[in-house]
Amino acid sequence: MTIRYSVAACQTDLANPVDRRGMRANTDRILSMIDSAVAGAAPFLPVRLIVFPEFAHSAPVFPTAAELIQKLAIPIPNEHTERLQQKAKELDVYIQSGSMLEADPKWPGHVFNSTCLIGPQGVLYKYRKVNTWIPYEVHTSPHDLEGYDEPLFPVADTPIGRLGCAICYDWLFPEALRQLTANGAEVLVRVSAYMDPWGATEPMAWWTVVNRCRALENTAYVVAANQGASLKHYPPYSWPGGSQVVDFDGRLLAEASPGPGERIVVAPVDISALRHERATRRGHHMLAHLRTEAYPVYQQHQYPPSLSDESSTQLSYEKNNLLIDEAKKKIRS
Repeated sequence: MTIRYSVAACQTDLANPVDRRGMRANTDRILSMIDSAVAGAAPFLPVRLIVFPEFAHSAPVFPTAAELIQKLAIPIPNEHTERLQQKAKELDVYIQSGSMLEADPKWPGHVFNSTCLIGPQGVLYKYRKVNTWIPYEVHTSPHDLEGYDEPLFPVADTPIGRLGCAICYDWLFPEALRQLTANGAEVLVRVSAYMDPWGATEPMAWWTVVNRCRALENTAYVVAANQGASLKHYPPYSWPGGSQVVDFDGRLLAEASPGPGERIVVAPVDISALRHERATRRGHHMLAHLRTEAYPVYQQHQYPPSLSDESSTQLSYEKNNLLIDEAKKKIRS
């Protein structure tokens, strides 16, 4: 059976909520953009997957986890995921939500940076950012919680292929996307708020370099939605957008022009072609060629290190800096 459809990477330029009520306006706009993405592609190859950026629903606008939990964090599922599910069912599409700040009663005192893949049948997976952008981000990585027993890198097997997601800074760690691919992912979804100067333009086009490299080294499509917020909406950074779709050989299939502002970019994805390539390719099949035992760096724990004073489990900018300094002591100079 041929599986071929269009994907839409949608970047937002929204004011960041400072309380839970403010999230509704962002979700209103996200739903409108979904309608636009589907309508714009209707005469062509229909859109089946729609991706939004990191912080599209809410952003870490407070400096401590305690404030985020008090003012912005919400459980998942919630009213926003329910509205997205209704839209997914109405249009028969799959939606990778923009990230939101998640509170889970199972883990009191912690807040997660989370995104959901939502289809007509509901939430198919919830992904919690594993590699938080330290020292600034005070979310908890699920990796760091003793006794955490949910999959760190879930993959959903859907009628449009096997989909997996990682958030922003995760993509600077090739291991994260390698694990998603090892778990079966064919489309790697990037939910990002990638800021200048590491953005979508030379001389430091990290955004493009990383998207293309993760695609080719995993023989997977990449659908990458980046934050397009203007400086006034989310200081102290400017946000370059440049949302992209990349094929499994690293070719750019579509790209939004760099710069802040809303954009929707649409490109075709051919899962049947990808599966044929993975099945028949001998050379440049990096997952099949992986010599796992060659890398002892992965056989020892690195982060987070233990501190002599662990009196506070609450993450903060100051504590993140202490942990980073301790971790750096383990690195050979």
